[in-house]
Amino acid sequence: MISRLRDHPSGLHLGLMLALTFSTGVVDAVGYLGLDRVFTGNMTGNVVILAMALTGANGLPIFGPVIALVCFLAGAAIAGRTLKGVPAGWHVRTTVLLGAVGVLLLVATVLAFSIPDRPVGLELAITGALGLAMGTQAGSARHIGVADVTTVVVTSTLVGLAFDSRFGGGKSTHPWARRAGAILLIGAGAASGALLLRAHIGFGMGLAALITIVVVVLGTLGRPHPVPGDPE
Repeated sequence: MISRLRDHPSGLHLGLMLALTFSTGVVDAVGYLGLDRVFTGNMTGNVVILAMALTGANGLPIFGPVIALVCFLAGAAIAGRTLKGVPAGWHVRTTVLLGAVGVLLLVATVLAFSIPDRPVGLELAITGALGLAMGTQAGSARHIGVADVTTVVVTSTLVGLAFDSRFGGGKSTHPWARRAGAILLIGAGAASGALLLRAHIGFGMGLAALITIVVVVLGTLGRPHPVPGDPE
């Protein structure tokens, strides 16, 4: 099994990033529906909500989007610093980073289940943990470098899908399958998160944590043997 994973790294990485895209949909549904309309993965939506909130529009939240945005940027910066100078692809440092994402999601899950009433301070702490996790995930995914699959946004993927389509004057050889897959999976993740939220907010975060842990295990097992002289 391990040799088969190592023989097809591009296919493995594509599958893993699509799994994380689904996970992002789950987390964003949890944040938006369960944490007072806050996106923790889709920062475009977060910035728009924050901008409208600053005008006083219809009681939109301010503190939650700010915390999510700051923590997301911190996570992406940590990933960039950690992976600096490392060749693109899955590295042992990728395992550490995405492992930390899984831990953050587990911590958020435990907090959600442990304190049923979820005071404002706890909700903001969960928002920060999810934002930090998604930023770290996005930075790690960027370094792995699977085209058209960023794991956190699909706007550019939608543009590419339409622009390169036959209707848009493109060629039939463009990677429409992975683009369509990313779009469908983030939507399916959001739907799953919304359904799980009916039972408890922790179930969605728990599912995202489980997916991330599986991704870490498979990505680590499928990582090529290190070449002498490569940075560890």
